[in-house]
Amino acid sequence: MIAQVGGVAGIVHDPMYAVIQTGGKQARVAEGSRLDVELLGQDDGAEVTFRPVLLVDGETVTSAPAELAAATVTGRVLGTTKGPKIRGFTYKNKSNQRRRWGHRQKYTTVEITGISKSK
Repeated sequence: MIAQVGGVAGIVHDPMYAVIQTGGKQARVAEGSRLDVELLGQDDGAEVTFRPVLLVDGETVTSAPAELAAATVTGRVLGTTKGPKIRGFTYKNKSNQRRRWGHRQKYTTVEITGISKSK
């Protein structure tokens, strides 16, 4: 992240962040951040736990599976939301075959409440 402080652009580092994997995708999260993940099927206000793939604490980077076995990222479900509507149209020429279809992905909005190195 690049921020401008006092007229001078500088790099601002988060004190602790993690890269988590959920729904076949990876996302960088810090404490207090919100993100949309694949539908989890949890009620609003429920606590969820993610396993980090990478953990950065200041200058210390943890990426070994043995060290990450004890690390957890916790979050709170805020609700569900829908993505953009995708509309499609398929046809076969000269045979009068036409089909319109649409899709709208549902997501769960999660707020990250804590990142811990050990259980």
